[in-house]
Amino acid sequence: PISYLPDFPLFDIKPKKSSQKLSRRQQDFLWYVGIQKYDKACDLCKKHKPTIQYVIYGILITAYLAIVIAACTLNFQRALPLFVITVLAIFFICWDFLIAKYEDRIAAFFSPGEIYLKKQWFWLKWVLCAALIIAVICWIIFDTAKQGSRQLISFGGLVLYVLLMFIFSKYPTRVAWRPVVSGIGMQFILGLLILRTKVGFDVFNWLGIQVQTFLEYSDTGAKFVFGEKYTDHFFAFKVLPIVVFFSTVMSMLYHVGFMQWLIGKVGWIMKILMGTTPVESLVAAGNIFVGQTESPLLIQPFLPYITKSELHAVMTAGFSTLAGSVLGAYISFGVSASHLMTASVMSAPASLATSKLFWPETEKSTVTLTSGLQMGKGESKNLLEAASQGASASIPMVANIAANLISFLALLAFLDSALSWVGNLFNYPQLNFENICAYVFMPFSFMMGVDWEDSFIVGGLLGYKTFFNEFVAYERLSKLIHNRKKGGSMYINGVKQYMNVRSEVIATYALCGFANFGSLGLVIGGLTSIAPSKRKEIAGGAFRAMIAGTVACFMTACVAGTVPILVFHVAENSMSVSTTASLSFCVHCSNRNIHILRISPHYFLKVIELVHLKCHYLTALCEVLTCNTILYN
Repeated sequence: PISYLPDFPLFDIKPKKSSQKLSRRQQDFLWYVGIQKYDKACDLCKKHKPTIQYVIYGILITAYLAIVIAACTLNFQRALPLFVITVLAIFFICWDFLIAKYEDRIAAFFSPGEIYLKKQWFWLKWVLCAALIIAVICWIIFDTAKQGSRQLISFGGLVLYVLLMFIFSKYPTRVAWRPVVSGIGMQFILGLLILRTKVGFDVFNWLGIQVQTFLEYSDTGAKFVFGEKYTDHFFAFKVLPIVVFFSTVMSMLYHVGFMQWLIGKVGWIMKILMGTTPVESLVAAGNIFVGQTESPLLIQPFLPYITKSELHAVMTAGFSTLAGSVLGAYISFGVSASHLMTASVMSAPASLATSKLFWPETEKSTVTLTSGLQMGKGESKNLLEAASQGASASIPMVANIAANLISFLALLAFLDSALSWVGNLFNYPQLNFENICAYVFMPFSFMMGVDWEDSFIVGGLLGYKTFFNEFVAYERLSKLIHNRKKGGSMYINGVKQYMNVRSEVIATYALCGFANFGSLGLVIGGLTSIAPSKRKEIAGGAFRAMIAGTVACFMTACVAGTVPILVFHVAENSMSVSTTASLSFCVHCSNRNIHILRISPHYFLKVIELVHLKCHYLTALCEVLTCNTILYN
């Protein structure tokens, strides 16, 4: 008890001599006074907490902006990524602030226009459809005249896939065409922006380089744990640590709330443009970044109440995309990072389009609330705990990947041996699983725009992906890519050793999805554990969802083939470039001539850099189509 402390004489607190110690009562009084001052300080901080927070945020933001301005002043080209990120952050912060504070006023402001569109929509939709069809026909005519007719096969394949999905639809007469047309339209827009424009191509190429650089930091941990020669066991000690590292980073991003914010924004865009329900849009957006078993957790409380068509869309979205954690592993194989990221983004609207075409909505959706469709930050209390949980969560994933590859590759070797023995009885020892799959999937690969001589190889890759998993398929594709880069004979004993770049790119898009029989059981088990009441609907619609997810990947590949892709290929004695025609030149070297045709001017310096990899002395004489001459030493 310290009730006696207020009566204590204050002038006796200090000792008379420096060596004299304070008594127990004096120490208690000082402690009491300190506690009172501390309480007053805490009350002051609580009273003015918003003001103090604003002051701290203001100081930090001012310091950050000063750093950005200083970096841009020193070298704007070098600081351009930082500048773009800052501008985007400011835009979205202001957007979220305005929506949170003035959402009702904004809705009221645009409500007259919305009412007018609803009244005029009956005839307006036909005008828009006619304009869209005319625009597509004109674009195909002019682009074919400029680029050639190869992309017409891809476009025809896209139309044929849509027709097949409509013929085998669950309810063909109940198809709502808005999600289908808008989903394919979003695919084309994304393809044009990313693959045909300089800005889009450079942005995704830059992102791909940054992702590759970021994933290489996992080598530090792998080298420490497994030793200097860890790359001798490439897959186990090089590829799988990337999965652990990426899982850790994703867990940290979920803890700070960035992934929830990003998924919500992408889902909102898809909901507005495609007219899909909040459940479908959110899951499709989530599958761009997370796996097919994690994305349904975004809507876990609402799963028992969704319709059969919505459940089919949830499963289709999981089958038609890849998780970000395994995306890093495929990049480490040597597959293009920019094409893998582009395929993941483009397949999200394609999954909703194929799902709504293959299983149209026949019921009324009961889940319309968007504010509740958010995933929490998890159970981690701080960032370090989130990182630790992410690393621990990757252990079953890594073990599952390794175990599946061991079993599938062993099973494949046995199956090939058995088929070869059977084929040898009929004087055809070349019979194997890849050849059978190649003949089955060869028409599908050709419909995507793959060259006929390469469609046999791509068909085999599609068979590996469908009957085993995409890991096996991408591992085979990486071998083909490495064979092309090394050069050498294209045919050995009548077997083609590599494909051209266009076929590799189309195959990259076609394989970018979890649609295989192994994932079929994973999806049924995962969704059934989350929503036991939907067990019958899940089991009944899973196979159709896998087919829809496969077709969604094929449609994405068709779009990539329809839109000519900027590809640079450096070989030992030649370089081939496929892009738009703006510039034509010939490079003369001391030991060889490299002819490069039909290349746009803004990629000229990139080509020169690639040529420098093979030639020590270079003099290139370039003739621009405007008859100007440039000498590059």
